[in-house]
Amino acid sequence: MSANKSITERIFQAIGFELLAILICTPLLAWIMDKPMMEMGVVTVVIAALALAWNVVFNALFDRVLKRLAIAHNAWVRVVHALFFEGGLVALGVPLIAWWLNISLWQAFLLDIGVLLFFLPYTYVYHWVYDVVRERMLMRKHVIH
Repeated sequence: MSANKSITERIFQAIGFELLAILICTPLLAWIMDKPMMEMGVVTVVIAALALAWNVVFNALFDRVLKRLAIAHNAWVRVVHALFFEGGLVALGVPLIAWWLNISLWQAFLLDIGVLLFFLPYTYVYHWVYDVVRERMLMRKHVIH
């Protein structure tokens, strides 16, 4: 599969990822938490925005630390990156979720873990389907021209 994606396409892919996740998570979490759809919709949109912002800030800081300490990217660095990224997102998101939904920090933490468990297969499947559909569209375009 072709890895040559423009910045516009990468933005489109990321926005599609977030929008579909919000469309899936909002009703699912409203049902699980027995909360109004609008309330869960706000939470999912805010957490998605928080995750995007945290991604930018965290990656910029992490890259600076690696550069300053002259540490090369390897498997262990990627593990540390993932753990600190997710840990930071939990630290930022759990109090916000607890406050907004008026639940305990423990309940918010469990909800956050549940969402993380959803996102592991969702991320894999979304990007796999996106790449397959993209490749088919590119092949069809190539055949037509």
